[in-house]
Amino acid sequence: MAHNARLDHRDPLVFDTHELGRRPGALQRLTRTVPAPRDLGIQSVIAVPEGAPVELDVRLESVMEGVLVTGTARARAEGECVRCLEPVGLELEADFQELFSYPDADDRGRVIAEPGDDAEDDEDRFFLEDGLFDLEPLLRDAVVLALPMQPVCQDDCPGLCSECGARLAGDPDHHHDAVDIRWAALQGLAGSLEDGEKDEMSGDATRSARVDEKQEK
Repeated sequence: MAHNARLDHRDPLVFDTHELGRRPGALQRLTRTVPAPRDLGIQSVIAVPEGAPVELDVRLESVMEGVLVTGTARARAEGECVRCLEPVGLELEADFQELFSYPDADDRGRVIAEPGDDAEDDEDRFFLEDGLFDLEPLLRDAVVLALPMQPVCQDDCPGLCSECGARLAGDPDHHHDAVDIRWAALQGLAGSLEDGEKDEMSGDATRSARVDEKQEK
């Protein structure tokens, strides 16, 4: 990754490594609770709500090239079941690790790869800026990898009725009488014939009543 944009030490996801120093092997452990940034998760599927608390356990280790950052993020993610569309909530635990290089790492003895070696380019690296680093990119990647791509409310969720959309988990006896479409037209025709016969019978009864009235007169 290219050099970070100007970082703000007041940002809760920006960490300061000055106390760690540059002596290889030095360690520092930090615990911090931060508000979740916007769109932390898989959009339109499941994510940590913006502003929700995210607990961070971070371990900083000074190495020759920079600072190795290792840690765990814990939060509650919310979304909806992909089968029945009911709300889903799960406790999330995401691990992350990344090396943040010193801007002058090459000048301090790092082995420069020969042409053709499979070394990471600067575009794929993270850098410290004035001893600061931004944890947000790592946090986003870790959370996405830890979340299910297709969350469900329960492993055996039966989903929704394909005919009426009813939630099957709440009505295990739910069903619809199956109708063979090959007989649907005949059933409709039979219904029409029955209606026609009823009309004819009604008409005959009316005519018979009229004849009786004339005979009585």
